[in-house]
Amino acid sequence: MSGFWLAVALAVMFIGLLGVVLPIIPGVAVIWVTALIYAIAEDFENIDPITMVVLSLIALPGITADVWVSSLGAKVGGASLWSIVTSLLGGIIGFLVASLPGAIVGSLVGLLAVELFRARDWRHALKASGGWIVGWLASTVVQIVVGLIMIAVFWWQAKGG
Repeated sequence: MSGFWLAVALAVMFIGLLGVVLPIIPGVAVIWVTALIYAIAEDFENIDPITMVVLSLIALPGITADVWVSSLGAKVGGASLWSIVTSLLGGIIGFLVASLPGAIVGSLVGLLAVELFRARDWRHALKASGGWIVGWLASTVVQIVVGLIMIAVFWWQAKGG
């Protein structure tokens, strides 16, 4: 494919990378979909099926980082398994109601409510919620690193590896 289309693909990927920080766009997923569209458009010449499998394996932890890293942060903060499950459900409901900001609020409210009910201690509930927030922020770092690695692998292969 021409250098123009490679430049377009890279530009879209960097917009996806911005989506990691500006939670309006599902960043890592945009990078992966862009690589897939480019690979299909060029008949898997440079971005071959093996490269797509590698990019998929790299993308998976990045796409799911919001869930597992924030849950790990909550666990480190002292949250119970029930609080974490409720946080995940609250995040899903919040996402359906108000997109990504709703997911964040829903997760936090779910975690805080269950921990407050379970432990009957505001400090403990706030510590567990704080752990979730730290985990959520750490998930952003994970997604940025994953996105940069994916872009580097894509660029290396698209240029003829």
